[in-house]
Amino acid sequence: MTGPSAAAATGPLAGLKIVEMAGLGPVPLAGLILSELGATVLRVERLARDQAFLHVPAAFDLDRHGRCIVRLDLKRPEGIQLMLRLIGAADCLVEGFRPGVMERLGLGPEVALVRNPALVYGRMTGFGQEGPLAPRAGHDLTYLALSGVLHAIGPRGGRPVPPLNLVADYGGGTMFLIVGLLAALFERARSGKGQVVDAAMVDGASMLAAPFFAFLAAGLWQDRRGSNLLDSGAPFYDTYEAADGRHVAVACLEAQFFAEFARLLPLETRFVSGQYDTGLWPEMRAAIVARILEKPRDEWADLFAGTDACVAPVLSLGEAPSHPHARAREAHAVRGSMTRPRPAPRFSRSATSTAGLPVADPAAALAAFGISGDEAEALASAGIVGR
Repeated sequence: MTGPSAAAATGPLAGLKIVEMAGLGPVPLAGLILSELGATVLRVERLARDQAFLHVPAAFDLDRHGRCIVRLDLKRPEGIQLMLRLIGAADCLVEGFRPGVMERLGLGPEVALVRNPALVYGRMTGFGQEGPLAPRAGHDLTYLALSGVLHAIGPRGGRPVPPLNLVADYGGGTMFLIVGLLAALFERARSGKGQVVDAAMVDGASMLAAPFFAFLAAGLWQDRRGSNLLDSGAPFYDTYEAADGRHVAVACLEAQFFAEFARLLPLETRFVSGQYDTGLWPEMRAAIVARILEKPRDEWADLFAGTDACVAPVLSLGEAPSHPHARAREAHAVRGSMTRPRPAPRFSRSATSTAGLPVADPAAALAAFGISGDEAEALASAGIVGR
């Protein structure tokens, strides 16, 4: 595939038109995913691109891959009028600005939904559209801290550990934004009406933690790090250093899986019968630590391969694409000198395609939204659209 049009031909969202207001974090990842599901995504950027805190070369910039790109001067009335025409032809608009920014541009939901009553207007923020923190800045770690989730991640007696920016930005943000868009589109099929989707990263991170709130309420979870079944408190759900300084992940929660792990490691049988005796856990952990330090990571991987002991080598990002299972599923694609995950999930009929480089020609970018080539050229000549 060389551009967005190839993905639009077969994916389950083929025919869907989305306007993405350029930004960082969860919105561009949503744009990438939606484009790989087949949607036509038009990314609207400023005439002068903002400088991100990480400068990613174009060949690796997944915030732009799979889209058509158009750069607009939104400080001029003609630019706003063009945006309203794009909105009028779109199924969805997604934006990740602080509350009030789109309204100040004259592109808020009230204006947009008059122009296109069937529009699904997706809004992605850290704190939501209202509340005392709504206008404040933040990042994944900020929202994770306020959701209670960050407090639960890390070793007992240690500090909370940032889980990259996967949980609030991409899990609580991108994924809940996409769920909201698709749910609103489904509802639109019945009502014929669009609506606003207010997706907040702090809300999404909290929702991801719903089972743990339930465990806590039921008295099955201690509200401190490293003290529970799934937070490294249990010695059979943790990572261990091997002889070569690399690590293995042990996750044998069920009795039969733990018994298999104990047989192959091996561990004393008293640990098998007392798997959930927390009084035995310090001795059990010490025994596991000592054993796993005896061999390098890959020897343990070979020993446990083909078993249900739930032991896996902790692979680096560079190693993961070469794992036999990843290769068998063709889980990664090579684009030039970049190896990246293929689109997920997979569909039995509606094949998805890995996004290619963006289409940055104004005429091609605007054509799918009903703007002719001659008009696109006139807009470019007038400086409304960047070349």
